[in-house]
Amino acid sequence: MKLRLLYILSSCSGIAAGSAPAWALDGAALYKTHCSACHEAGDQRAPARSVLKQLSPQQIITALEKGAMIAQGAERSRAERRVLAEYLSGKPLDEMANPIPKSAFCQSSDRGFAKAASGPSWNGWAVTAQNTRFQPAGAAGLPPEDVPKLKLKWAFGFPGATSASAQPVVFAGRVYVGSWEGDLYSLDAKTGCIRWMMETEAGVRSAVTIGKAPSGTGYTAYFGDLAANVYAVDAETGELRWKAKVDDYPLARITGSPTLHDDRLYVPLSAREESRVSDPKYVCCKFRGSVVALDAADGKPIWKTYVIEKEAQPTRISRIGTQLWGPAGGAVWSAPTVDPKQNAIYVGTGNSYSFPPVKTTDAIVAMDMKTGRIRWVRQMTDLDVWNGGCREGDPVVCSEDAPDYDFGASPILVETKDGKRVLVAGNKSAIIYALDPDHDGKTIWQQKIGRGGTSGGVLWGPATDSRNIFAATGDGVRVGGGREVDPNMGGGITAVDVSTGEKVWSTPHPPCGNRKPCSPTQAAAVSATAGVVFSGSNDGRIRAYSTQDGKILWEYDTVQEFTTVNAVKAKGGSINNGGPAIAGGMVFTNSGYSHHSGIIPGNVLLAFSAQ
Repeated sequence: MKLRLLYILSSCSGIAAGSAPAWALDGAALYKTHCSACHEAGDQRAPARSVLKQLSPQQIITALEKGAMIAQGAERSRAERRVLAEYLSGKPLDEMANPIPKSAFCQSSDRGFAKAASGPSWNGWAVTAQNTRFQPAGAAGLPPEDVPKLKLKWAFGFPGATSASAQPVVFAGRVYVGSWEGDLYSLDAKTGCIRWMMETEAGVRSAVTIGKAPSGTGYTAYFGDLAANVYAVDAETGELRWKAKVDDYPLARITGSPTLHDDRLYVPLSAREESRVSDPKYVCCKFRGSVVALDAADGKPIWKTYVIEKEAQPTRISRIGTQLWGPAGGAVWSAPTVDPKQNAIYVGTGNSYSFPPVKTTDAIVAMDMKTGRIRWVRQMTDLDVWNGGCREGDPVVCSEDAPDYDFGASPILVETKDGKRVLVAGNKSAIIYALDPDHDGKTIWQQKIGRGGTSGGVLWGPATDSRNIFAATGDGVRVGGGREVDPNMGGGITAVDVSTGEKVWSTPHPPCGNRKPCSPTQAAAVSATAGVVFSGSNDGRIRAYSTQDGKILWEYDTVQEFTTVNAVKAKGGSINNGGPAIAGGMVFTNSGYSHHSGIIPGNVLLAFSAQ
């Protein structure tokens, strides 16, 4: 089986197809990590290996993509599903046709890339390495009076996907975006045609960060995947420059986006281990969140700092006799924030997965930029040992009433209008904290803007215009013990004065009315420009709010089927994780989310323009 790197059509003048890298995926390791817990446990709902071997690889693929295993399949990339199908059946899978037709590729070459690179961009997770998620007016090209005129310009479908949530990136007149299926696309920003695409080893949830190549030749695009691999590719052609595995733990992944600064790439590491504890037989837990600094030129590690210093050791025995391990957790879910003045980077960390709890979880952590040494820690919630087993009420597995107050959002380093430096961060408690980066993170103020909760509070990220912080809240309330969310209770967006911590305005999510399903929650990162802040919601609406008073200036319902420029069947759904990208008079957003708090699957990237 070949995993292909697809370039611009070879028929385009001056551009030739390149060689294809093949990722060495291990079917046995994938099965052991992601499947064996059910299929080897004697569960009648999960057939044993001997049964699976009687199936064809095509039958297994169908089960993972359209059948009873669709939820589990959505967590694996297209490449991983193929390898699993071949491993479990013991038979080769026929080469599958590319679901994207040749007509979807740009028919003309792009000879102006270098010149366009100096144009408007939304680069990386948040435009700046300080993670402000604010686009200046000149680069945005979208004054407030034009926002109500925004119309859909084109739609692009991700084949086979049920979620579309990565942060779109705009650079040199292109849109760079990854998919859960394990593809990275470089699209023409004006038309949506494909300049190049590549298939990755695992799904891509991080944003792409682009910088001048350290060699001085062209530009390099950096990103991570859900198997803890970091890639560096030529931003213009898609040619692979290097690939590095940055963590060998089986469940490790890169969810947060790498941050590039001075030819170093700072990569956050997280994991899906805590959800595994819903199976009482799972040996919880050994993962430790970390940050890795890589040389941007070749991907070689410079330093790696674990949030939890000591490796996990055997601790307790669960009520069914499972040996438990700890300490564990402290996942870094978001892009690191760079502070050149202090020669530091800042990250937010998640909760502890297992006992004993540690002081570096649910915290803002400052690391030395050159060495990775932890300088200071500000923990906001202690004793927060939370995992999927908490729902079973086993006190040996998790803390009583553990709130699960992760910092899923990047800290924001901002200089206020009066020249003061403030490090602002929000977490799932729905509290926004302002810390002093020049005095070891001393608290300046804190402000609660919602109820908070396991799926609530501030999840993926606020934005700031240096005067106010704009933060959306999830605050969904589950009913019936399942995924259903109370349609009458949920989020909104709040503006808080950066200098004082006082609320400036708050706009609740509009009522659901007769809309079903509906979740009035706003978990996705927000994005701002002069006079306007954009926020997507789990009910599939994207809205623009006035930064002056929170009035809704524009909204668009993405829950519909779209005719796409790449002829892939696509529809919109919940908007979650990454936020809109604003650049060059256009707004780009993904729509569709079938994971965690998402209620409406989807697989589309949408481009809007007022022109």
